[in-house]
Amino acid sequence: MSVKLCPLMKTLFLMRHAKSSWNDASIADFDRPLNDRGERTAPFMGRFMREKGFEPSMIISSPAVRAKCTAQLVKDAAGFLSDLKFDERIYDAHPQALLQVVSEIDNSRETAMLVGHNPGIEGFIRFLTGDLEPMPTAALAVIDLNIDSWNDVADGCGKLKCIFRPRDLTPL
Repeated sequence: MSVKLCPLMKTLFLMRHAKSSWNDASIADFDRPLNDRGERTAPFMGRFMREKGFEPSMIISSPAVRAKCTAQLVKDAAGFLSDLKFDERIYDAHPQALLQVVSEIDNSRETAMLVGHNPGIEGFIRFLTGDLEPMPTAALAVIDLNIDSWNDVADGCGKLKCIFRPRDLTPL
């Protein structure tokens, strides 16, 4: 009798940056900071992730100020020991660019998180799972990927496990 081995599964967390400020029209889009709500919501989502047992072994963020701050606040509030890296390809990215970033993750990592922007994050969820889901600021999608290796990521290889939107979790 032969035993069929199940493929390993990887888990990808996708988060849209927290709410950013539009108060100063002279600031370039890339440099926009978080507003007060964003500065409260990002740590809230980090604590929420810790409570749920969601711990990415690495976090890769857009280097845009609002995404970078979101990633750092989530990491700090959760107490994650995860590596935090910044990748320019995530800023203003389309799903194919995000696919390239994910495909380069070291295979020793079973979990990873991308912190980025719309419409790229929503498009990447649809690419991976076929599901069209709104991702408001600071929303978190958890996707199980039916892959052995990160470089096996492909269209339709994922299953959307859940999405958490801050406004559905608590009034902020």
